[in-house]
Amino acid sequence: MRRYFGTDGVRGVVGETLTVELVERLGSAVTRWSGGGRAFVGRDTRGSGPELEEAFARGVVAAGGTAVLAGVLPTPAVALLALDVGVVISASHNPPEYNGVKLFTGEGRKLNDAQEERIEAHLGAPPADEPGSIDRVAVAPDGYLSHVVERFGTDLTGLRIGVDCANGAYSAIGPEAFRRLGAEVVAVADRPDGRNINVECGATDLRLLSRTVREHGLDLGFAFDGDGDRVLAVDGDGTPLDGDQLLAVLALALDVDLVAVTVMTNLGFHRLMADHGIRVVTTDVGDRYVLDALDREGGLLGGEQSGHLIYLRDHVTGDGLAAALLVCGALGGRTLAEAAAVMPRFPQAKEDVHVARRELTPAIREEVDALNAKLDGDGRILVRPSGTEPVIRVLAEAPDEGAARDLCGSIGALVRRELG
Repeated sequence: MRRYFGTDGVRGVVGETLTVELVERLGSAVTRWSGGGRAFVGRDTRGSGPELEEAFARGVVAAGGTAVLAGVLPTPAVALLALDVGVVISASHNPPEYNGVKLFTGEGRKLNDAQEERIEAHLGAPPADEPGSIDRVAVAPDGYLSHVVERFGTDLTGLRIGVDCANGAYSAIGPEAFRRLGAEVVAVADRPDGRNINVECGATDLRLLSRTVREHGLDLGFAFDGDGDRVLAVDGDGTPLDGDQLLAVLALALDVDLVAVTVMTNLGFHRLMADHGIRVVTTDVGDRYVLDALDREGGLLGGEQSGHLIYLRDHVTGDGLAAALLVCGALGGRTLAEAAAVMPRFPQAKEDVHVARRELTPAIREEVDALNAKLDGDGRILVRPSGTEPVIRVLAEAPDEGAARDLCGSIGALVRRELG
């Protein structure tokens, strides 16, 4: 069993559950696992990033490898540019006090559980006989930006777009991508100071973007998370759209015959895909499981409600900026609200219940099974432990908002009684 790896790499509060020592050990272990080669390392804009980047590099050097440090770079860029291994020092959408280590293979794919277990087995290995080295590169952002604009962009002349960069890795190159394609851009949360990443902005909080779009009379807006692998949107009225709705727009526009999604995906998405003869493959929560399903089924398109959107033509992983550009290209003269209206959306109620332990009890499982049987496809309840936080996530879906709230509240109370 993995001790340190969660749903997406190793993550924790810096100085508490994620220490400099642990990151250095991970650098050594990853290098041992990858055969002592070259680790391409990027990071987001957290204040702890430079120190942890240097710690990981020391571990690589101690194990005889080469650490290629690229500085601030979005996660999907690291996946595209990975050498023997790709490494991102980031805690993605989490608050500034968190940080983490995300890993990619040399082909730009996220690691599976078995690979992560093998890395953990190397955490106590001694130094190599011959130390490695550290290289630094400065041109990676330019190369990545050119790739995304050329492969996923269309003429955006006439569109007025709000871009919320979450004070993260897209703060410089995100707005620039839209401008290169002809759009008029109003950028917000694009001044990272090491302490403001994901704070009241970005894909985890669309209020800033909604206000910006309304106040400036923009056509639509996109919000990224801190490391750039997620994107959500608002329409011209500032109304939020989640990943399910954006994925629905893309599925119809890109003429795919298969889409991979997670168990969180709205029932309305499944009904829309059935109406259009598009097969849906459902996975556990986590974009790496979506990627695994696409590989297994030979698909190109997939995503999560949270905003991980994946299109594997000319890419290797989910990319918030590429997905946003594809959505713009899919509008075909329509507003974003008109394009998204094709998907009927079941009301959902969600609650994150903070718990002392994350293992579901028999009583919780039995109640969830009984309620799902009673709903009989006209709604559902999903209860799952978070892979990164001490919470149980509860999702209830029903034909009306009141019923969804009642179901969510009932199960949330049960979880608190059983696990609180």
